[in-house]
Amino acid sequence: MILKDEPFYRQVGKEIEVFEHAIKNKLPLLLKGPTGTGKSRFVEYMAFKMSLPLYTVACHEETSATDLIGRYIIKGSETIWQDGPLTRAVREGAIIYLDEIAEARPDVIVAVHSLTDFRRTLYLDKLGEEITADDDFMFIASFNPGYQRGFKELKPSTRQRFVSVSFEYPEPKVETEIIRKESGVDQETSRKLMKIGTKIRNLTELGLTETVSTRLLVDAGKLINTGLPKRLATEVAVVEPLTDDEDTLTALKDLVNLMI
Repeated sequence: MILKDEPFYRQVGKEIEVFEHAIKNKLPLLLKGPTGTGKSRFVEYMAFKMSLPLYTVACHEETSATDLIGRYIIKGSETIWQDGPLTRAVREGAIIYLDEIAEARPDVIVAVHSLTDFRRTLYLDKLGEEITADDDFMFIASFNPGYQRGFKELKPSTRQRFVSVSFEYPEPKVETEIIRKESGVDQETSRKLMKIGTKIRNLTELGLTETVSTRLLVDAGKLINTGLPKRLATEVAVVEPLTDDEDTLTALKDLVNLMI
């Protein structure tokens, strides 16, 4: 897709500069960091800034190389070949973004290897065709090391094919600005939501699989901005998505009640 409107993105480090040099040198880019730290929004912003089409694939355990490369389909009385998003990006000179690449099946990693080195080629085995990537093609993937530590960890040989940028939760001032800009709530409410997020992230003893993302805080702000009571909005947008454990839920709700 081609983005018509500029996505809001607040730079937090040198990620824009790294992106620009990576695409200039035709190097693939790996974005590392927890869920909701702005990786996908960053890719959208850079695609808009570079005026390049963007294909995004949210990877999961059933995502296969065929899903990315393409397949034969029946259309009327004919069997025709249909390019997948990766193949279209290679041909068109677009950005392909594989979100949470480690979730995908192993054959995906094998299929993209030749696109992540000097060859920049993609082999379509069902067509017996090898295509060379357009000069503007860029391969981007994201990876959450903390969540996927273990059997879903990316192999070192794969990670070393990428230029890598780490994304972390923004500093308080920046996160407050993001919440305010994205949700439309006032500065004081944005600041309170930021503090709630920071407090929960520091409660490591709760053993949460995932902690509070900036995305969840923005969602709470949006609910507040349309009139949902602040405590209820924060509970349903921030607390409930984090856990199903009753004791943990109670502790988090008590914390929210004290802070907002």
